[in-house]
Amino acid sequence: MPVESLFPRLEPLLPTVSKPIQYVGGELNSQVKDWDETDVRWALMYPDAYEVGLPNQGVMILYEVLNEQPRTLAERTYSVWPDMAAKMREAGVPQFTVDGHRPVKDFDVLGISFSTELGYTNMIEALDLAGIPLHARDRDESHPIVLAGGHAAFNPEPIADFLDAAVLGDGEQAVLEMTAVIRQAKLDGADREETLLRLARAGGVYVPRFYDVDYLPDGRIARVVPNRPDVPFRVHKRTVMDLDEWPYPKQPLVPLAETVHERMSVEIFRGCTRGCRFCQAGMITRPVRERSLTGIGEMVKTGLEATGYEEVGLLSLSSADHSEIGEVAKGLADRYEGTQTSLSLPSTRVDAFNIDLAQELSRNGRRSGLTFAPEGGSERLRKVINKMVSKQDLVDTVTAAYSAGWRQVKLYFMVGLPTETDEDVLEIAEMARDVIRAGRQATGTRDVRCTVSIGGFVPKPHTPFQWASQLDHETTDRRLKLLRNAINDDRSTAKAIGYRYHDGKPGIVEGLLSRGDRRIGAVIEQVWRDGGRFDGWSEHFSYERWMEAATKVGVDVSWYTTREREESEVLPWDHLDSGLDKEWLWSDWQDALAEQDLDDCRWIPCFDCGVCPQMGTDIQIGPTGKTLLPLTVVKNPLSV
Repeated sequence: MPVESLFPRLEPLLPTVSKPIQYVGGELNSQVKDWDETDVRWALMYPDAYEVGLPNQGVMILYEVLNEQPRTLAERTYSVWPDMAAKMREAGVPQFTVDGHRPVKDFDVLGISFSTELGYTNMIEALDLAGIPLHARDRDESHPIVLAGGHAAFNPEPIADFLDAAVLGDGEQAVLEMTAVIRQAKLDGADREETLLRLARAGGVYVPRFYDVDYLPDGRIARVVPNRPDVPFRVHKRTVMDLDEWPYPKQPLVPLAETVHERMSVEIFRGCTRGCRFCQAGMITRPVRERSLTGIGEMVKTGLEATGYEEVGLLSLSSADHSEIGEVAKGLADRYEGTQTSLSLPSTRVDAFNIDLAQELSRNGRRSGLTFAPEGGSERLRKVINKMVSKQDLVDTVTAAYSAGWRQVKLYFMVGLPTETDEDVLEIAEMARDVIRAGRQATGTRDVRCTVSIGGFVPKPHTPFQWASQLDHETTDRRLKLLRNAINDDRSTAKAIGYRYHDGKPGIVEGLLSRGDRRIGAVIEQVWRDGGRFDGWSEHFSYERWMEAATKVGVDVSWYTTREREESEVLPWDHLDSGLDKEWLWSDWQDALAEQDLDDCRWIPCFDCGVCPQMGTDIQIGPTGKTLLPLTVVKNPLSV
């Protein structure tokens, strides 16, 4: 039966809420397919506001991949602001998609992409607004399968009670295979339990209900084991090896309302082997897979024609690490010379940056500020985190940038890293002062600026720091104050240095959710019942609400955050395989404590982290003669 649009009931609410345009849909390149012409229907959710969720590449890619299939339909839904949620409850309007304004409850799958754990309360709010039971155990055949993906899904245990399933890793192939399983299950008349079992058997899909968790008397996990014989003991991540076979999005969405990113983006490679020990994204997305020059050029051409954007972002975890980034930048700059099309690298490492590259990127557009991430203030701490960039490297790079005409530099650091001391943090101020002095000397003017941006360290699963204790928020805030005073104490440079930071409290909540187990689900639900929404937004976040909720349900927050784990401890995510060998991660954790750095394995013999042997990849030689793991060999220059 056709599903009617909710828009006639929704439209009267729009004049009464803030930013109503985010709920109307109709964006350029969006799709509304015929419900009755399809047999598997996905509602794809990014659990944040439209302005944050629409530019998300993951959702945009899956939206297009699914809608290319003739018998499959995909629509998008985002978190609604509290004012709209209140109006919807009053009017009896359920959670809806922005494409066809169809009720989320009527879809076969509600797929939620989590970039951060702070979106968990928004997921519960969406389930409640949709009329879907919060707990998976209470759902029946009339409800969609609630599926989690994204980086935060590599430890879905804190939200296991609310999920029917989770998928680890890349989604392009996975969603098509899951669609085929669901379609066949519907044809066979399979019930909900059987459908989930088929997904679990297919591989790469984790169904929490099929696994039991046993605890030791001291609260640690004794084991996580399947409760039926026909599901795997460990669930493995999915990895797309050839990015050129998946040139998505081909038709990027162009929002009607203002969003956090106003550009067309192309992912130029996936994965990272730099080995920064704090970086979950770099660890879980291994191995490195590059998109070819030809593939990048075609995606840029197609995307610009489809959108009309005038800026192209070349995305990856560290875009300047593409083995032919110089050729990429020059080829695109040549192709679009004389147009209004500008290029940007949102992510750049100090030791991968050079002025020639920067000049190519800015040839056709405005010269914006440069951002670098030394992460740790002292040389010693950078060895601990394996971020091997010296202060002199940074000063030399910034001096070259200032000399070439740049006037603004942003430096990103973290506070609360393992083994950190007050002295390590204070060296951030000295580094910023050295940058300003070098810039003034290089330019002969005082017209240079440096912004120091500070984030709090949160230990993440599947990283060498997954065993580390997390710094308490009181000490984090004390060190932030020390740093601010140190920056302001030198009057000769203080006005040239900006200082931005977040206090330590949100990091404690993120740490609780990041390394939590199934017992944390009660905290999340209690926070939501107490009014928690949009916890990633400072104006909505309440540390006190989280701490009170934890107390109500009997959870000791410090046990999950500031406690260091032992090597033998069973971690909540040990049954979920990111490809990384746990013994290798522990060894790297010990190297961190010994202040021993580790080289990038793309250019030297393998360290046997576990990813590449599992993936069956071979060492290949790239066009520059460097060893790559693995690489799509490139052939044609973009300017042709």
